Amino acid sequence: MSSVPVAVVTGSNKGIGLAIVRALCKEFPGDVYLTSRDPGRGQAAVAQLQQEGLHPKFHQLDIDDLQSIRALRDFLRDTYGGLNVLVNNAGIAFKVQDTTPFAVQAEVTLKTNFFGTRNVCTELLPLMKPYGRVVNVSSMVSSSALGRCSQELQQKFRSDTITEDELVQLMTKFVQDTKENIHEKEGWPNTAYGVSKIGVTVLSRIQARLLNEQRRGDHILLNACCPGWVRTDMAGPKATKSPEEGAETPVYLALLPSSADSPHGQFVSDKTVRAW
Repeated sequence: MSSVPVAVVTGSNKGIGLAIVRALCKEFPGDVYLTSRDPGRGQAAVAQLQQEGLHPKFHQLDIDDLQSIRALRDFLRDTYGGLNVLVNNAGIAFKVQDTTPFAVQAEVTLKTNFFGTRNVCTELLPLMKPYGRVVNVSSMVSSSALGRCSQELQQKFRSDTITEDELVQLMTKFVQDTKENIHEKEGWPNTAYGVSKIGVTVLSRIQARLLNEQRRGDHILLNACCPGWVRTDMAGPKATKSPEEGAETPVYLALLPSSADSPHGQFVSDKTVRAW
């Protein structure tokens, strides 16, 4: 079994994910795995970085597919005995002008951004080695969407005692409420992407709390972050940051030194802890 440290970045064949892999290949003292749903696209991205003189490795990963997540889990356990850095970057967003019915957008967006990310965490967090680093890529949209929730929902999402089961129930309720077209009446904002990222940010807070309770001596740090408004296929060409600039905060959190004990369980943007 390899004693080499290992980092994994989900959804990393393009955009911010690819920029995160590029930066980690330069700074992380171990193997860096670029992952992609489509092996062809993933291998092409690896080849692109190899031409730049970098040496990423590739593993297929579709976060919507539990079998795919478990195959990666088993590979990491058998090859490396665990995992040192996990960056949950994979995510989707419908374009503003997309005419897909809102209820469908809600179901599809939450399936990947929240439930897929949660499944990756469920399978891979137990593999995190001492001094491991976990970065869940969220968005400032989670903050603005939170502000547009009813007071009752805001209270739940800001609670320091909310459980993962309660969060799952709320995310499931949002999808159900959109199907019945009562989501606004029930206090939800009209943004599926925003609600999915509220889920990611709150999930991160819960996970950090559980790490404190169950593995305090392991010094694992887990945070959610916003990369900023980045020029990608998702955000479009008018965005203010390059993918490399978008990668800065996730990479900073992924490479927090072993002596660091914070940030942990925080929402971070531009390398700064933000109020939730």
